[in-house]
Amino acid sequence: MGEKKEGEDIRVILFPLPFEGHTNPMLHLADILYSKGFSIIIIHTNHLNSLHPSNHPNFTFRSIVPDEAEPSGGGGVLQLITVLNRGCVEAFRKCVAELVAEGSNHIGCLITDTHWYFTQQVADEFRIRRIVLRTANVSAFLAMLALPALRPIYLSPSSSETNLEDPLPNFPHLRFKDLPAMMDQSPHLIDHILSSIFIQTKASSAIIFNSFDHLEPDPLLKCFQLFSPIPIFSLGPFHKHLPLTPQPHSSLSWLNTKPPKSVLYVSFGTLATVESHDFVEIAWGLANSSHPFLWVVRPGMVSGYEWLELLPEGFEEMVGERGLIVKRAPQREVLAHPAIGGFWTHNGWNSTIESICEGVPMLCYPCFGDQKANARYVTHVWGIGVMLGDHKLERGEIEKGIAKLVAEKENGEIMKRIKDLKEKADSCVKEGGSTFKSLDNLVNFILKK
Repeated sequence: MGEKKEGEDIRVILFPLPFEGHTNPMLHLADILYSKGFSIIIIHTNHLNSLHPSNHPNFTFRSIVPDEAEPSGGGGVLQLITVLNRGCVEAFRKCVAELVAEGSNHIGCLITDTHWYFTQQVADEFRIRRIVLRTANVSAFLAMLALPALRPIYLSPSSSETNLEDPLPNFPHLRFKDLPAMMDQSPHLIDHILSSIFIQTKASSAIIFNSFDHLEPDPLLKCFQLFSPIPIFSLGPFHKHLPLTPQPHSSLSWLNTKPPKSVLYVSFGTLATVESHDFVEIAWGLANSSHPFLWVVRPGMVSGYEWLELLPEGFEEMVGERGLIVKRAPQREVLAHPAIGGFWTHNGWNSTIESICEGVPMLCYPCFGDQKANARYVTHVWGIGVMLGDHKLERGEIEKGIAKLVAEKENGEIMKRIKDLKEKADSCVKEGGSTFKSLDNLVNFILKK
């Protein structure tokens, strides 16, 4: 018989939020825990971004159907999160009850996305320890939690437009304008969500972050103080625990034809949409830069259009073999390719930390949510990128931003700093590193009955 793994016969239940930027890190965490011998059960909603069990043969999947699937009258992501937290309660409770009744193996814990704030009451009901996973970085998490208290300062009678540039109290690296949804039309809704997240995170048994100690030492210390005595496990970068399995793709074949560090990779994630004016300016900015580029344009990314209908006349002839546009690309493999010299990104956390891990400097144009805080840290705290600006995209500014990033040579300050962070990301997951130790501590925590 083979050697018994440490978590064998113990089940871990994971419940990801049904958005790709949240689901992917949760699945990475599931892979990490499976490698430690735990039996993995994934509970997922079946109406949005539904998972495909065949892609994850090592996990058991349980699908639940929310009482409410979509917010009435639209309302965007915030409204959807509220509806899901209200509509999943009974279906989730029934699913957990069935898993408890099966009773073949002990349930070590329930791990849920922080945005599933209703799940604490279910965990308490069945006396299961709930661990919350924050899929983004620590800095933005703390700033988000502070938003309800900071909003009155911004909206006070003496406030003005210049307040947007003011540093946040207790967050000197961030400005008011870097807060997610500061100008949102539904302040009461987001404040309710954030207050609920804070209260139910305080009530949880532990917190997991997809970050690492050398990247965010001060924010992690603040988090320890804020949530004490709850243990906090910084396990990032999640994807560094897992092997990179190359997959054939036209973008990789095209990159093989380009010189080292010559190509700008352009991708704005899985949720961001682009206005038609901005799309045209991006196209001309890339064309006029005379720099090789790989541009990911998701179908439907441009509001009201299928795919590339808005490309300017003459664009393809002007660009020729210098540029490639694709519907999707294997991002980890692309960023790891030696031909990539820069990444124009929306600064979602998964994209940001993947770029750091491959030592690729960033051209930052955040769109919404925590992306503004992430971009601010990239450019003004870690000093590993260039900000495109806070206004509408304009082809001349895009050209300047690309030129500024491309001008960074191997011995440039940005390159020196991102090489240093890459080395720290590599070392933290190795034996003796901070993330390696944190994972050991999490395994021992789950094993405690």
